[in-house]
Amino acid sequence: MNTGTTRVTFVELPLYPNTLPLASGYLQAYAQQDPAVAAAYRFTIVSQPADTPVEDVLTALLAEEDSAVYALSCYLWNMRAMTRLLDGLLERRPDAYVILGGPQVMNHAAAYVPPGRDRVVVCNGEGEATFSAFLSVLLAEKPDFAAVPGISFYDGDTLRTTEEPARLRDLDEIPSPFAAGIFDGGDYTFAVVETNRGCPFKCSYCYWGAATNDKVYRWDQDRVLDDLTWISEHGVESVFLADANWGALPRDVDLTRHLVACKQRNGYPMMISMQAAKNRPDRVTEITELLVEGGLLASQPVSLQTMSDETLKIVDRANIRESTYVTLQAKLKEKRISSYTELIWPLPGETLRSFREGIDRLCRSGADAIVTYPQLLLHNTPMHAQQEVLGIRTVRVDDAVAEADVVVGTKWVDRADYDSGIWFTYAVISLYNGRAAQFTARELDRDGTCSYGDFLTAAAEFFRGRADDPICAFFADSVSGLRNYDINNTGKVLHYVLHSHRAELDRLLRDFLREKGWLDTARRQAAFELDLLARPYVYREPFVPPSLPLQHLEITSASRYAVELRASTEALDLLGAPAGVGQVRADHAGRRKMPYPRHRSLDHNAAYCQAMMNRLRDIMPSWSALAPDGRAEVFDAA
Repeated sequence: MNTGTTRVTFVELPLYPNTLPLASGYLQAYAQQDPAVAAAYRFTIVSQPADTPVEDVLTALLAEEDSAVYALSCYLWNMRAMTRLLDGLLERRPDAYVILGGPQVMNHAAAYVPPGRDRVVVCNGEGEATFSAFLSVLLAEKPDFAAVPGISFYDGDTLRTTEEPARLRDLDEIPSPFAAGIFDGGDYTFAVVETNRGCPFKCSYCYWGAATNDKVYRWDQDRVLDDLTWISEHGVESVFLADANWGALPRDVDLTRHLVACKQRNGYPMMISMQAAKNRPDRVTEITELLVEGGLLASQPVSLQTMSDETLKIVDRANIRESTYVTLQAKLKEKRISSYTELIWPLPGETLRSFREGIDRLCRSGADAIVTYPQLLLHNTPMHAQQEVLGIRTVRVDDAVAEADVVVGTKWVDRADYDSGIWFTYAVISLYNGRAAQFTARELDRDGTCSYGDFLTAAAEFFRGRADDPICAFFADSVSGLRNYDINNTGKVLHYVLHSHRAELDRLLRDFLREKGWLDTARRQAAFELDLLARPYVYREPFVPPSLPLQHLEITSASRYAVELRASTEALDLLGAPAGVGQVRADHAGRRKMPYPRHRSLDHNAAYCQAMMNRLRDIMPSWSALAPDGRAEVFDAA
């Protein structure tokens, strides 16, 4: 149903191309329930990736039949572009009305709407009821914005804000835009899906809990099943389950089974990502196992954010117990399921020391990969209101599209500490996540020479002093330019250390270990040589012998992906090889790796590398003990 004469244009600038415009679909489906609105308006959705030049988006909007109303979805990742787009629309369509919505503009109208723009309003909460009321008011000869709940607008030079409506408790009041046919005919490769709204947690850095008053409301399960079926039958490749805590509800297991069944029946979706429940590790593991077996997921996220008890209190967050985390890691390893542990640096209360010590404990507990996100100061969060109390200092990222304020200081961390923490994370990514020093670091930790944390701290300081090295120069540029904000930055590190600059990292690691005096025994030298040969390849590419001479390992033969080695007693012991063997094979074929796409940009390849780090078990070499009669016995490296 889209029969009115007055055009309304939704504008979305998502991160990924061909993203299904869920927010616009909800707004349209809800508004069209009002007979007067349905009779008066026609709806159009314009969705282009956030990095599309603003002039191109504006041209696309102006090429449409004149719109009387524009509805702009504003998020951190597109706000600077949206601001320029708003200016262009008002200049070329001065008689149009504009409504801004989304977490970035809510309750911040004064920052985005100058006085005098009396045809622009800002939605301050959940959008469906407010947007429908806004369209109703515009039907009057003289619209009265004061009658619209939950908006801010200028009345002359005075900014006025109306009372926000109550949240929708019965989410089925929002008709399914899938069933309504709003998305029919679209070519979508990525979809965001909600099965509920709300979050029971109150983490001060997060918008979810703050915005929803800790209540979780859900859509009817049959309606959700139908929507997921639509997504599958229409060939959507990738789905992000946007519930704040997937796995918190028992029905999430049934919904997961349905997704797997859809994939088996229709071939889609091909990949699922999720925000896993914080305090349901067993249920999340069951869900992960279903998705892994169904070919929809390769790794389980574990969102800890910090290992500091003091920080957890300050940010009002509850984590799973550390003992539970260790048990979870052991269970995932037993099932051969990759995982990645998520942290944020620097949260209030976290010190450089506690951050390093927390990562040390994660390494010792066997975390597959440790992903550290920058702390962003988000609008409409408790932390945003506590900036002065917490000593929050930010720097805005130099980005023409996004409007991201990175926290570079707190009462507990100054800018120098912040930079040191970021250097430390690059040591974690390259040496721990990338497994460039897995045997060496573990041996030094085991023999009491230094802990994982001390090893990575020393490596970070060594990297800072090697400005002539291309890998270290990349780290330095990333730290000074806040490039860790870019989600592909980690992937670029892995592209360097696991592909394009393997030889440089060989020499860098050797020089570091020599400087520290950590190659002084046969066992440590053997550990270093194992690291040279066991470092995974992130792409499906031929094995290349290390660039440095070997003393404890002798390459006896090599094929495209595998290498056979005669190993010293020390090396065999470090590997945990079965007793009585002298030769081993390392097979680097891995699983689900793609060949190196030379024609693709570094940014494109970095996105792939980032994804592969989160499923590390797919790229790690497998080890076999070779018996004199040629038989091979697979074993897990210690």
